[in-house]
Amino acid sequence: MATFYRSIEISKLHLSRVLLAGTAVALVFSAGSTPLISASEIEFSTEELDFFEKKVRPLLAEHCYECHSTQAEKLQAGLLLDSRAAILKGGDSGPSLVPGDADASLIVDAVRYESYEMPPNGKLHDADIAIFERWAEMGAPWPTEAAPTQSTAQPAFDLDARSESHWVWQPIQNVAPHAVNAADWPRDPIDHFILAGLEQANVPPAPDADRNSLMRRLYFDLIGLPPSVEQADSFLENDSPDAVEQLVDQLLDSSQFGERWARHWLDLVRYAESRGHEFDNDTPNAFQYRDYVIRALNADVPYDQFVREHIAGDLITNPRLNPQSGFNESILGTGFWFLGEWVHSPVDTRKDESDRFDNMIDVMSKTFLGVTVACARCHDHKFDAISTADYYSLSGFLQSSDYRQVPFESIEQNRQIAAELAELDSQYQQQLVDELPIVELPVSELSEQATAAIVVDYAKTSSNEFFQDGFVFGSRPRRAGEFVLSATDRKPTIQLQREPAAVSDPFWQGLESVNGPGINDRSSLSKFPRSGRTLCTPTFEVKHGNVAVRVRGTGSVFASVDSHRMIAGPLHGQVIGNIKEKQHWIELNLRRYVGHRIHLEFTPAEDTKLSISLVTDGATPEIRQEIDRRATELAATIEKQQQQLQKNIADHEHLLTAWSEQRAELSSRVMRKSQLAIAMLDGSGEDDRILIRGNSGKPGEIEPRHFLTAVSGGQPLEIPTGSGRLQLADQINADDNPLTRRVIVNRVWHYLMGRGIVPTTDDFGVLGQAPTHPELLDYLASEFARDGQSLKRMIRRIVLTRTYQMASTPNEVAIAADPKNLLWHHRPIKRLEGEVIRDSLLLLADRLDKTMYGPSVPVYLTAFMDGRGRPGGSGPIDGAGRRSIYVAVRRNFLSPFMTTFDSPTPFSTMGRRNVSNVPAQALILMNDPLVVELTRSWATHAIELSSETEARIEWMFRSALGRAATEQEVAAAAEYIRSQSTSLNLDANSLEVWADLAHALVNAKEFIYIP
Repeated sequence: MATFYRSIEISKLHLSRVLLAGTAVALVFSAGSTPLISASEIEFSTEELDFFEKKVRPLLAEHCYECHSTQAEKLQAGLLLDSRAAILKGGDSGPSLVPGDADASLIVDAVRYESYEMPPNGKLHDADIAIFERWAEMGAPWPTEAAPTQSTAQPAFDLDARSESHWVWQPIQNVAPHAVNAADWPRDPIDHFILAGLEQANVPPAPDADRNSLMRRLYFDLIGLPPSVEQADSFLENDSPDAVEQLVDQLLDSSQFGERWARHWLDLVRYAESRGHEFDNDTPNAFQYRDYVIRALNADVPYDQFVREHIAGDLITNPRLNPQSGFNESILGTGFWFLGEWVHSPVDTRKDESDRFDNMIDVMSKTFLGVTVACARCHDHKFDAISTADYYSLSGFLQSSDYRQVPFESIEQNRQIAAELAELDSQYQQQLVDELPIVELPVSELSEQATAAIVVDYAKTSSNEFFQDGFVFGSRPRRAGEFVLSATDRKPTIQLQREPAAVSDPFWQGLESVNGPGINDRSSLSKFPRSGRTLCTPTFEVKHGNVAVRVRGTGSVFASVDSHRMIAGPLHGQVIGNIKEKQHWIELNLRRYVGHRIHLEFTPAEDTKLSISLVTDGATPEIRQEIDRRATELAATIEKQQQQLQKNIADHEHLLTAWSEQRAELSSRVMRKSQLAIAMLDGSGEDDRILIRGNSGKPGEIEPRHFLTAVSGGQPLEIPTGSGRLQLADQINADDNPLTRRVIVNRVWHYLMGRGIVPTTDDFGVLGQAPTHPELLDYLASEFARDGQSLKRMIRRIVLTRTYQMASTPNEVAIAADPKNLLWHHRPIKRLEGEVIRDSLLLLADRLDKTMYGPSVPVYLTAFMDGRGRPGGSGPIDGAGRRSIYVAVRRNFLSPFMTTFDSPTPFSTMGRRNVSNVPAQALILMNDPLVVELTRSWATHAIELSSETEARIEWMFRSALGRAATEQEVAAAAEYIRSQSTSLNLDANSLEVWADLAHALVNAKEFIYIP
């Protein structure tokens, strides 16, 4: 077994950044007097720099630079805080920051008010102090930039100049493959770009990988599982010239492809099934989004359609339907917006909304566009052609949308029925209008004060302002005097609508929503049957706070303040009200929310009716009485007409019977039961305000909704109604947008080759790394568009290239000329992710349950996983044998196995996982109870398979490592079995002995590294 150990040079361990920058002065390692590395030269990761730009620099600018910057009128205490070097040097009191040690840093002491008290005009919020603490512990990341001086004038933000000078904003070029000398080497035009660079540098490419290595590489890259011995034999014995193509097609057609590549995508959208923070509340039905992604990847949904479904799947006129069940797939894509962290009962709801929107914009822009738009929340982007106006233009799309749990299985079926019902009712109502006498209704104007107090009036609401989750309230509000089919003693009859109102229709009673099992939703809203049964008012600003609604019936009302809806603590309980029978007005005391934007959501109680006529803000008792008097006068006139109607209705019973029967037939087709999923709901179209320095308490000018100025010119989008997300999706997918296609083909290259053409996969901006092969990137983007934006076909094309199929062992000439392999002279060795390692162990142990989809298996909780929000019960240690993608991801209780192998914390987009090589990984493979249990199962299978020691050893090597054991390895393993059996006085067939051999193989580097 030593053969493979010697074949891979283990990555050298690097001293941590904290150790290298452990003091305020530059710490150096030297040979004699020659410095090798200094703290000021440390390279920080994109994620760390992102944290600084988004969290730390805005705080410094807002609270510190007035007194402690080169631009300050009078520098205080000799302390500059506008460069990293100045912070490390400190001022009159000495160094102000010790990288890696928050408690030893004066700047942290000062903001904590433990020594100096800074800023002097008031202590920062605890959350802001925590940002400084975390920044110090991270080693004080700061981008490489010239330190400002007293004479340095801040350069004006010139978006046009930035977009013209940086490659990413330039149009995608149609590039022809390069000419090469070794014309027989390329298998695809892609290879020409790689070989041309190698030839120019006089660097030879590595030879082709052997068939074993290529097979194993393809299996793990495409489906995330090792080949079985039988599968390996089938491939290795296939001497067809297109054997590799056959294998690739087989793997791409496998349902396991979607499971493998969905895990990549879930990293981008920070997928998790809990909200984090104090109680780690559940994110109900998040697994439906995960399953949607798997299905979409397996179906090879064109990428532009996939993007459109994420941005605005709820608004697509003809959504993509599941081919088996017919449910709406498109709407499920919008769930990604809401997979972030949520705070229960925040004190400042506007700031909380700003933080949630910031995360949503951050994830959207990195995932689809590869740029860090969120860095422009507090100021124009420090480096890229992205303005603060761009940031808040995107925020407007979110301000105009909202969260819901959508009954996705029934929504399209019931949408069709709702349209047929509206047409049916309209036909019979018109026929009755034509045949029955109608009395002209009185028009009674309200006083100026009463009119001013009404913020929503369903007598005047247009169809563009009639928002609902579902179809319960019909296609529009009812008009006063409108014919309504009713029933008396089970006999159809006609009632006239007494006042204009939005009214729930008993036609839809009996709807049933199905949540995933074991949902722990602490929100007070969860007890109401809201999904698919809710009316939403247009958004309005609270100006007085005594919000009163004229209602009839029973149900509930919820005031969504700044889109906050996790009502799970002592705050915000007053935003929920119960509507009782015979109650004409319900009042909500929203005085603490004066100045905030809100909308109301109404839900009828089950098997009852609810009517909402208007909403007031600041209506006095006298104004309400005036409104009631007008309603009474109108109802009295309509009652007289109702009495006259009863005398004439007998002549129209045939119409009522036919109307009733046709409604009954439609009702029989209603799909009343449906599973739920997270999705977006469109609302009032609103443009957001620019927040001065990102401060939610300092709103500035309104910024119209538009796409990034550097791409679209920044002109407001033409949005007929609603949020405009569909128009935003069109901009993201537009042919002249240079970002979207470059980003996705670069991600595919990264996942297959181990490093992107742009290594910083989530940041194509100035702080990111430049592409190693810019022409190849544009070629791939162009080919991707020409080929219908098929991810599978792009993957297939890349894995069939000579570049992908090169061996992982470079030659000395190549290493000397290109030590970082920037020219791709070999395919680098890749370490498997934690999920793939675990899945491989399950497969070896014959314990892998290949069942797809469904609710997640609860995470296995060790004794050390404790704290608030700890789930009530632990999942099974083996995750019920399910693939890792089906094991729950809880923000506060992440799997130790996964985190040890660098599975990301789901906070923001992570397109490039860290790949560490640390002792904890060896320890967990040696000691983790699951690993021990699965290796025993694997050993049991080996014992049952054959009675011959060598045959067992050979089978174990082939099943674990995808290759035959060498003679030396067979001999060493057999000797181990013999000696171990003897020393322990055990039989040579003992499970204990064979389990030890299995465990040793799992701990071989070859098991977790793929050449």
